[in-house]
Amino acid sequence: MSRTNGPLRVCDRNPRYFADATGAPVYLTGSHTWSNFKDMGRGEGPPRFDFDEYLAFLERLNHNFIRLWTWELSTFSYHDDLVRAGPFPWKRTGPAAALDGKPAFDLSALDDAYFDRLRARVAAAGERGIYVSVMLFEGHGLHASKEPWCSDGHPFNAKNNVNGIDGDPDRTGRMLATNTLAIPEVTKIQEAYVARVVDAVNDLDNVLYEIANESGAYSTEWQHHMIEFVHDRERSMPQQHPVGMTFQWCKDKAGTNHGLFASPADWISPNPNGGYRDDPPPADGRKVVLSDTDHLWGIGGNHAWAWMSFCRGHNPLFMDPYARPDRTSDGKDATARWTDHLSGGPAAEPKWDPIRANLGHTLSYARRMDLAEATPHGELAGSGYCLAAPGKEYLVYAPEGGEVTLDLGAATGELEVEWFNPRTGEATAAGRVSGGAKLTLTAPFEGDAVAFVRS
Repeated sequence: MSRTNGPLRVCDRNPRYFADATGAPVYLTGSHTWSNFKDMGRGEGPPRFDFDEYLAFLERLNHNFIRLWTWELSTFSYHDDLVRAGPFPWKRTGPAAALDGKPAFDLSALDDAYFDRLRARVAAAGERGIYVSVMLFEGHGLHASKEPWCSDGHPFNAKNNVNGIDGDPDRTGRMLATNTLAIPEVTKIQEAYVARVVDAVNDLDNVLYEIANESGAYSTEWQHHMIEFVHDRERSMPQQHPVGMTFQWCKDKAGTNHGLFASPADWISPNPNGGYRDDPPPADGRKVVLSDTDHLWGIGGNHAWAWMSFCRGHNPLFMDPYARPDRTSDGKDATARWTDHLSGGPAAEPKWDPIRANLGHTLSYARRMDLAEATPHGELAGSGYCLAAPGKEYLVYAPEGGEVTLDLGAATGELEVEWFNPRTGEATAAGRVSGGAKLTLTAPFEGDAVAFVRS
């Protein structure tokens, strides 16, 4: 039984958030990691990702959202060693061998096992109260991973499939044309795949979709087409789910935040322009903004960013270099850290624990607030970070700690004050204050602080 209550839709009363089936606003936040759907690792058979343990990790952190990653390349490299990924949505029937040495793909034959895994993982997340954005395509590997596998590892490479499909007719050495509408045969195959994804998860209430991770500006028309394709596919189905478009990163071919806001997507993830990394702009409700460290740093961010983003009406996400010891086929322990290839360092570093923990803390406060009425009101707090329903409740983040002014002019009577320490996770009741005027609050501990003031 799912503990989520969907399908989600943009909240009518406060379009900075989604709303569940009852109309109640839902704030989304959580950690996601590259191999949470496809197994990835060095060696011929990548170790199976322990999805149940990963979900338990998220539940302990009080997270309620993940991006469920895909990967388009069967073999790829960002540094020196080759990394392999699987499974894929198409059967590998051969008889000819693909460039990775395995049987070639039959792009007309969708593999039931792939979609069974997809459905099972989305359903398992829902049982723990976690919403899942199903990533349909992955563009970063096509333009940023090393040659020749950025092409040689792709199912649409003419040497990798039995269907005569050529995803690089101009011989660029990369498969960027597959993220455009330039090859009708490719688009038709992609549509059949997307339709099967939608059919596999439509009845699950914890579903969102993301068209592509970091495919460049050349993909805009194609992404818009796919957004509308999903919307059209679901229009006559029992449930309709939100579809997202995320930062179109690509060296010299990047998209813009303006383009995201102008898209037909229901939610977006912006790039750093406009302060999303250091001083997030207030969300204005044009789109639900899932602000993702993946598109702001790659691997980065801190707990202060989580609170600043929350107070500015965003839904913050963390690109997590999560890893754990896995089991090889012979039962011996082996550590699968294919993420070393992206981050250049150890994957499971405790230094990321503060941001992981504080994403969960923001969710705890979001659930205590009336998010249908809470909007960014930086003008009310001396720190500039305040999510408030003026007169009722005020959530203030003070990056420097110490004293912070708060304008309670819209409030009457007495209000309760609670301080929260982001570094320790401890909350402290601090008595009452009177509404009707501006006052100064003083944190009872050192370092940055959160004040929650409500009638």
